[in-house]
Amino acid sequence: MRTAILGAGKMGVWFAKFCKENGEHVILADRKKEKLAKLAKELDVETADFTEAVKKADNIMICVSISAFEDVVKKIAPYVHKGQNVLDICSVKEQPVRIMHKYIKNALVLGTHPVFGPGSKGVRNKAYVLTPTNMEERAFAEKYKGWLEKVGARVFVMSPEKHDQLMSVVLGMPHFIGLVACDTLLEQADYAETKNLAGTTYRMLFTLAEVTALENPELFSSLQINLPDMDKIESLFIEKAREWLNLIKQKNPEVVAAKMEQLKSRLKRTSRDYEKSYEIMYKMLEVAEN
Repeated sequence: MRTAILGAGKMGVWFAKFCKENGEHVILADRKKEKLAKLAKELDVETADFTEAVKKADNIMICVSISAFEDVVKKIAPYVHKGQNVLDICSVKEQPVRIMHKYIKNALVLGTHPVFGPGSKGVRNKAYVLTPTNMEERAFAEKYKGWLEKVGARVFVMSPEKHDQLMSVVLGMPHFIGLVACDTLLEQADYAETKNLAGTTYRMLFTLAEVTALENPELFSSLQINLPDMDKIESLFIEKAREWLNLIKQKNPEVVAAKMEQLKSRLKRTSRDYEKSYEIMYKMLEVAEN
């Protein structure tokens, strides 16, 4: 099996290693020739330009940024042929899937989202989303799902629209909260000193804040712009923050405690496995503490 990896960024390199480790012949492509030459030696993989890589491949995995995505798809489309499978790994799905369907007519396309970063060691216990849009894509997605599950991934199949709706909460909201938290923490003159006294919850907070702030700005902006209803979700968050602030300003601990009890009650009703969620939370806290 010959797999073309288009884009030698962090995730492109990750997939080049992953595919090679799983017995595939990898053809890595990128616009930067010097970078490719270096990676060819480091990874011991074949390299080529985009069009040559596509011509040689059975499967094509597009690992470029959302801003460059349409240009790359347009460039390779004339060279994609019947029998090939073209996959993308963008964090949003409606737009990339629409673009692939627009330009690629002779091959099967499938939107995918590996919900992890380039620091991940394999896919075991990692979420992986597949977004087929027709019967042919669904059949291929089921086969791909089976293979991913064999190597340990947790695979979810859904529409591109459903994926983006969920990712607005799963990715968009945490990024927003992390940036706002970082902006707030850096306004504290003794921020560096506060880390010396950090307990579990504060360690989790400043870790989220710093990791988000150090994220690729292009990724953050593309998520915020392309995920649906981000303004509504983030506006709701601000509205809820104001509600809590107003309760705290009352200086009445019973009022705050009552609000917390309401949240606990709602969590128990909405979580199908409340006790398991509780156990997971404490495991996360233990990891943060260590």
